[in-house]
Amino acid sequence: MVAAPAPRDSGLMRGVWRELAGLVLPVDCAGCGQPRTELCAACHRALWRGGRGAARVRPRPVPAGLPRVWAGAPYADEVRAVLLAHKERGALRLAAPLGAVLAGAVLAGVARGVGGGGGPLVLVPVPSARRAVAGRGHDPVRRIALAASAELRRRGLAVRVLAGLRQRRVVVDQAGLDARQRLVNVAGALEVPSTAGRLLAGAPALLVDDLVTTGATLAEAARAVRAAGGRVAGAAVVAAPGSSFSFNST
Repeated sequence: MVAAPAPRDSGLMRGVWRELAGLVLPVDCAGCGQPRTELCAACHRALWRGGRGAARVRPRPVPAGLPRVWAGAPYADEVRAVLLAHKERGALRLAAPLGAVLAGAVLAGVARGVGGGGGPLVLVPVPSARRAVAGRGHDPVRRIALAASAELRRRGLAVRVLAGLRQRRVVVDQAGLDARQRLVNVAGALEVPSTAGRLLAGAPALLVDDLVTTGATLAEAARAVRAAGGRVAGAAVVAAPGSSFSFNST
C-alpha cells in the first residue's frame, strides 16, 4: 500500500492541532500558572495595566521616521508571559484578550487624532519571517490584529486589516542587538507589494505589532508604507518595556 502524502502546509496543521488540543486538554493560566484556566481573571486584569489603559510610548533614542506609538500595557510579568504563550507556545485562543489590549492602544491613538477622514482606518501588521511563521504554525501579529479589528468594530470604529507588508530579505534575530544594530539589521528589509500599495493609497494606515523595543522595526515598516504611497497615521502595539520607555498619556 502506498502511504498518503504528508500535508504540504505543516505549519497550518500544527495550528489546527493546537486549537483542538486546547479544547480537550487541561491547561494552566498562561500568565501565572493557575491550573485549568487558559487565562485567569487576575491575569486578564493585568493585561489592562490595572485599569490605567493604554499610553503613548517613546524609545530612547527615537529612530528616524518612527511614527507616534501607543502601547496597551508594559511588557512585564503576566503580560510578558501571555504574549510568549501565544507567540511561541501556540496558545492561539489568547489572541482574543491580546487583541482587546491592542484595540485599547488603537483607541488611545484615535483619541489623539490618529486617522480621521480618508475612509476606514487600516491596521497593517508587521510581518514575521516566513521561517518563523512556518515553525510556529501561525502568524501571531496578524492573528492579534484580526482580533483587535473585531473588537474595534464592536465599538463602532470603521477599521480593516491589510497584511500589506512583506520581508524582501532575511534579517537576523533582533535579540541581543542594541538600537543601532537593530536599525542596520532591518534597514530596507520590508516592502509593500504593488497590489497592497493600491489598497493603501489614500487610507490612514496604523502599523500594529505585538511588542516594541527600540522602534527600529516600526520605523522600517513606516518607511516601506510611505515609499509605496501610503499614509502612516501612527502605530499601536500590545506592550512595551516600561523600564526603557516613557509611558505618556499625551
